[in-house]
Amino acid sequence: MEERLCHGCLALRRRVEELEAEKQRLLQLLEAERRAGKRQAAPFSKGMLQKKPKKPGRKAGDHYGKKGHRPPPPADQIDETHEALLSPTCPDCGGPVAETEVQQQYQVEIPRRPIQRQFNVHIGCCGCCGRRVQGRHPLQTSDALGAAASQLGPDAQAAVVDLNKNAGLSHGKVIALFRQLFGITLSRGGSAHVVLRAGRRCQPIYQALCRSVRRSAWVVADETGWRVGGRLAWLHGFVGPHATAYVIAPTHSHEPAERLLGLDYCGTLIHDGWSPYDRFVNARHQQCNQHILRRCREILETARRGAVCFPRRIALLLRQGLALRDRHSAGQVSDHGLAVARGRLQNALEDAVFPSKTNAANERLAKHLWNYLDQFFTFLHVPGLDATNWRAELAMRFGVLLRKVWGGNRTWPGAQAQAVLMSLWRTCWQRGVIALDFVSDRLRCRVIPAVLPP
Repeated sequence: MEERLCHGCLALRRRVEELEAEKQRLLQLLEAERRAGKRQAAPFSKGMLQKKPKKPGRKAGDHYGKKGHRPPPPADQIDETHEALLSPTCPDCGGPVAETEVQQQYQVEIPRRPIQRQFNVHIGCCGCCGRRVQGRHPLQTSDALGAAASQLGPDAQAAVVDLNKNAGLSHGKVIALFRQLFGITLSRGGSAHVVLRAGRRCQPIYQALCRSVRRSAWVVADETGWRVGGRLAWLHGFVGPHATAYVIAPTHSHEPAERLLGLDYCGTLIHDGWSPYDRFVNARHQQCNQHILRRCREILETARRGAVCFPRRIALLLRQGLALRDRHSAGQVSDHGLAVARGRLQNALEDAVFPSKTNAANERLAKHLWNYLDQFFTFLHVPGLDATNWRAELAMRFGVLLRKVWGGNRTWPGAQAQAVLMSLWRTCWQRGVIALDFVSDRLRCRVIPAVLPP
């Protein structure tokens, strides 16, 4: 006989079935995350394949064709000329071969033989005070003589720094590369000493970079984990319009930002909502919209029924703000229209955030939005201001790649040199300057001027 249930029992049964289905779905997601964490390539996985992916290979455009090939060198830069002579007989039938034309092929090669320099250092004595005086050639990087008289040249030292701090090669791989390519013998300690010495020599430039960031109209900040001597530390990055400064600190605190920027910083601070940035009360703040959009997507992955309305509404408002910025930049919206639409977006955000939420994830997001309600549309007040902290994220990726290769630094002097040289290399990248040449020139100076890359 068919079981008869009351209306309340039927509702409870349906609810149990929904919860069982939700539990199974969440268990599948959890298992997928566990398996992904055990795979070596998991951090770089692209997830599920697209149903209609783009065709692989070169894309159509003006960058290909003759423009995409290596151009031949100018005639005055050709160092060697070789003749590729014909064979007197045909390799197939053995018949005589008659020459019809001559065409050119070009090749660029790296020098494998190092340059060995000898400096005859002239030493004298002052006739008045008796002080010892020593000569100095522009190519010298040090005044050391005796046991330390045999040294690496400025270009070689800059190459060691570039390979270690920019390319991410360990000191063991750096010395192997120098030995195999150029026949230059170098120890791991010698490679590390070159990096430490370059960090000390470039310290005045690093201080100038920090001052440049401090004077910037806007600064994008971010931080990530680091290792010093196997212990947890933190890498802080501060990106300005013309310079980038890194700080490696032992704790995840407000001190690096306060020390570099100063609590009286009155520009615009773009960040991801980390609470220590709230201490900069004189600054104008721009919260990263992309972080909020990402949180909305994460909530939507597990939300059901009415819980999906709030994250969808917040994501829509933020996208409308980005679209409004683009339309204003294109001249489609006037300044007055921008001000009116900006006020409407701000009011709509307040109306969406204010009511309490029954979903716990929605309530946490709403509290964060309420605490920083006036910091999400700052980019609509300041023309040209970024709505996200992508510049700092990109700067952090530069350090994260190095951390993944060799894990951080062994000592705090090495960490200080790391911050100095990474700041210099990243600033040179911002300004379109070759850091290798810049550091090589500075290593030849007795006193390093606090001059930024031009």
